[in-house]
Amino acid sequence: MSETETGTFTGVRPWDRPRDRFGWLPFDAYVALLRADVMRLREVAERGLEPRVPSCPGWTVGDVVAHTAEVYAHKVECTRSGREPDPWPPEGVAEQDRLDALDAAAGRLLQLFDAASPEDPSHTWWPPDQTVGFWMRRMALETAVHRLDAELGHGVPTPVDAALALDGIDELLVMMLAGDDWAEHGTEVPVDAAVRVTTAGRSWTVQLSAEAVTVDRSARGVVAVEVSGEPSPLYLWLWGRGGTQSLALVGDREVAGSFRRRIAEATQ
Repeated sequence: MSETETGTFTGVRPWDRPRDRFGWLPFDAYVALLRADVMRLREVAERGLEPRVPSCPGWTVGDVVAHTAEVYAHKVECTRSGREPDPWPPEGVAEQDRLDALDAAAGRLLQLFDAASPEDPSHTWWPPDQTVGFWMRRMALETAVHRLDAELGHGVPTPVDAALALDGIDELLVMMLAGDDWAEHGTEVPVDAAVRVTTAGRSWTVQLSAEAVTVDRSARGVVAVEVSGEPSPLYLWLWGRGGTQSLALVGDREVAGSFRRRIAEATQ
């Protein structure tokens, strides 16, 4: 295996990491999945914007739609300006019709992705990868989760594409969980334990402490608990969008719960 495949990642100075795209899908696959999930999100939202979304306490389907539209508009502006948009959001966003706002923002985002090269420059929140390709991946994953949120509001959930979910697990653990500077920000879940996540022939071993998170793309070492299952339900559990009914938990369930709460902290 290459160094990237077996790499160990921590939250210490993530801007010093090399750009890492191990396991990424082809960029046209991200855009195709994004396009399909945008269509599904809109289709579900047309059934009604009022239902509560159980995976996002306090939100309605309309709130999910508005949030997603704002996220898309933000990424277009990040690429256009090459910096973090400020102020954000623009004035008048809250007054827009939510489905119209989604249509407009998704249209601009997809137009950008269709015209751009993945290597074109864009401001992103991840220092090692300042490219449009970063947003192609991130927006496909973002949309898959929020499409599910809207579906849950109407009681019609569908799975995440297996290849995308597998890639999303790596993004969540390596970039988001291990990409945070826990020593600086602190945590309300100071668990000290190792957890393994396994699916589709891949494993990630996550060492948690109050000051740091380390992720190793391997099944090396002793862990307190291993969580395994098919990519989609495992990915959705990690994101707090599903339970453990279709997963296998071997070991300390309390540690598994703390692990999930730590991820929630990292993704707020």
